Amino acid sequence: MLKLTKKADYGLIAMRHLAQHDGSGACSAKDLADIYGIPQEALAKILQRLTKAGLLLSQYGTHGGYTLARDPRTITAFEVIRAIDGPLFMTSCSAAVRGCGQSARCTVREPLRKVSRSIEEVLDRLTLWEMTDPEHAPAPQFVNLGWTSQL
Repeated sequence: MLKLTKKADYGLIAMRHLAQHDGSGACSAKDLADIYGIPQEALAKILQRLTKAGLLLSQYGTHGGYTLARDPRTITAFEVIRAIDGPLFMTSCSAAVRGCGQSARCTVREPLRKVSRSIEEVLDRLTLWEMTDPEHAPAPQFVNLGWTSQL
């Protein structure tokens, strides 16, 4: 089962909040942590990664905090996840890890890579703006991976 890390989850929560309040000024890591019950130290590190990736702007001072670096219609969920966790892998063999012992006989690596790419494509189409309101979200599009099931 594909599951987001806590860090990616926290990052998406913070980015969605900033998208909902885009144009309302900066929001501090402490305020975001308090609103959502996220450990402040962990969230601060996540927000720093998102800033380094160019998705957030950081402002220092009395009225400092974080704001989106771009319009929420142009920032995707996949960009946020990738900035925090790096590439998306469904299996360890997808990550150029050697020494599995099954590589020569593996029959699932390529199908799982296709699934991983499909998930990436869906997440790369989902913008923060779409995540702020269900009415913004397009109808889901299911990807045909070309698999058939024989029961």
